[in-house]
Amino acid sequence: MKQQLKIAIIGYGKMGKTVEQTALARKHHIILIIDNEDDWTTKGEKLKDCDAAIEFTTPETAADNIRKCFEAGVPVVSGTTGWYHDLPNIEKLCLKQKNTLFFASNFSIGVNIFFALNEKLAGMLSYLEGYHPRIIETHHTEKLDAPSGTAITLAKQIIDARKSLDKWGDASEILPSNVLPVKSYRIENITGTHVVHYNSVIDSIEIKHTSHTRTGFAEGAILAAEWVQNKEGIFTMQDMLNL
Repeated sequence: MKQQLKIAIIGYGKMGKTVEQTALARKHHIILIIDNEDDWTTKGEKLKDCDAAIEFTTPETAADNIRKCFEAGVPVVSGTTGWYHDLPNIEKLCLKQKNTLFFASNFSIGVNIFFALNEKLAGMLSYLEGYHPRIIETHHTEKLDAPSGTAITLAKQIIDARKSLDKWGDASEILPSNVLPVKSYRIENITGTHVVHYNSVIDSIEIKHTSHTRTGFAEGAILAAEWVQNKEGIFTMQDMLNL
């Protein structure tokens, strides 16, 4: 029987509320919800009583939220994207303080299988220069970062596999041949769709993932919070899913 966890939710937007519902359905206890600086001031001391914190906030606040979890000695599961420029510093701090960080650009089990497929396809086509890759991602209008963290992960996998590509760029602009085009759309009521498209003169190859609800992201985050118990270090979905 799995352990019933005492969970802190950091960020109480649509994802935070979905995490709450999913955690309660799995018989966990929500003992703290942090949604702003006032909450940190008035309720932040309760964090140390939690078994795990699940963080879905903003690119500007995520790193500081993670540091506060480290200070409280609480494993933190972070699904915020757009803050990874600060990841090296967070990783050093995590290891130095012997804390636990589980982060992912996407907690959906299906998306992480999609990552594995993307990596495999990128390797298969890495030396076939006739196939030109591009990424298209579509999300709801409330998503704060563009391109999505998931799209950036997909792009990095392709760039790592293909020597002719050095970086990714906005497909709305005219890009040189060494830049992987990534196009972002923001449309009402779209949970998340990612397409990796390879085009050649002869044919096209495409893989696609479409999220129907946020529940898959929340379930993955709860599974991560359960999985990191009694673990120390830095982990991702690849570790948990053994991909």
